[in-house]
Amino acid sequence: MNDKVRRFIAENSLIGEGDRVIAALSGGADSTSLLYVLNSLKEELKIEIYAAHFNHGIRGAEADRDERFAGELCDRLGIRLFTERADIPAVSAQTGESEELCGRRLRYDFLNRVADKLGSALIATAHNLDDNSETVLWNLTRGSGIGGLCGIPARRGNIIRPLLSCSRAEIEEYCRENGLEFVTDSTNLDDKYTRNRLRHRVMPVLRELNENADENIARTSALMREADAYLNDISKKELKAAKTQYGYSCSKLLKADSAVLKYAVKNVLTEAKAPVDSRHIELTVEAMNNGGAVKLGQGYTAICAQGILRIAADKEDDGDICIPAKEYIKEHGAVFHVRNGVIEYPDGYGELSAEEYKKINNLLLKHGVRCDIITSDTFMRRRRAGDTFTDKRRGVTKTVKKLLNELKIPRELRDDLRVLARGSEVLWLEGCGASAQAKADLTLDGDIILLTGDK
Repeated sequence: MNDKVRRFIAENSLIGEGDRVIAALSGGADSTSLLYVLNSLKEELKIEIYAAHFNHGIRGAEADRDERFAGELCDRLGIRLFTERADIPAVSAQTGESEELCGRRLRYDFLNRVADKLGSALIATAHNLDDNSETVLWNLTRGSGIGGLCGIPARRGNIIRPLLSCSRAEIEEYCRENGLEFVTDSTNLDDKYTRNRLRHRVMPVLRELNENADENIARTSALMREADAYLNDISKKELKAAKTQYGYSCSKLLKADSAVLKYAVKNVLTEAKAPVDSRHIELTVEAMNNGGAVKLGQGYTAICAQGILRIAADKEDDGDICIPAKEYIKEHGAVFHVRNGVIEYPDGYGELSAEEYKKINNLLLKHGVRCDIITSDTFMRRRRAGDTFTDKRRGVTKTVKKLLNELKIPRELRDDLRVLARGSEVLWLEGCGASAQAKADLTLDGDIILLTGDK
């Protein structure tokens, strides 16, 4: 099995010379074999091996036994072990998660903290060929699409799975051949857990139908990963072409092939951290065709208005924020001084390139407001009914409401826009810049406040 694991590591570029690798050690046959294999290869691969054990606090004395076993095993092998305990039943009751999901989340949190402590170390988990089959079947029953049929990847970020090409039978045989002791988690025998029902009831039937069922599922997963990567790349190109200031052009995205369109919508939802499943994607596509909005759950809504798709997160109403302009400037603004036609930059800008100076000058011309126009009755606040704005290019005064309509700014964004206003006279409008009355003149001496822009 060592040779098989060595080849799999090389084929998938899982480990490089000098890497630090943490074996996630439960004490079961899989993770014990993983630790032994990695330890036997450490000189050849020129790597450092560590182990980490997470006690879920679910099985009482049995869980304590597993922790002791992990400690004794690592002592014999001379491997540094990191441990942590948690009361998963109590935490899951508080969060509303299942014990399975809660345990997984906290376990990976622990493993990542250990990896950070060791300096960006790799985390090796003992997922095997059988685990991949169970994952694919479970995702198939959930209707998770191509992405779910990709199965368990050999690597995701700093997490690697060196045993993924090995079957559970091969791992158990490795333990017998090498006289390896391991512990058995009693929850692995309990069919109340979804994975156990697949393992004990479904997979044996599939292996009776075809003894190579696991290998065939793995090959299908590899093909699905290729298809998934291709569709994902094409969808990102379509999104780039359809990007607008406030979202994505529905008409451009709807011209894409159906599969590509669904991937594009999935990426939009993922980017917004909104819930993503096939139903959410279908509802969003329907809204793109017909207009309107779709509640996605968890506080997110897909909105298709004025031909633009965007994902909005619900916000708590924090009232009509109204801050004196001078107080706001002190906290958030950058004041530039113009003397004899030369701009003096505030502290923190340092040495800039000619291109960066040009960028800042352009920002000042758009978003710079003359400090001498700001009085004690000037406030930074949200827009209000009756606000007016004078365009500095044409000198035309309009209500802010009419201007936002003309600019086709999505309705759900308008009430959150900030304005710098003196009474109902808006001196600066978020997204539009300074008004004719407040615009900066870089040829005249004076102070200018930059209300938006990046250093």
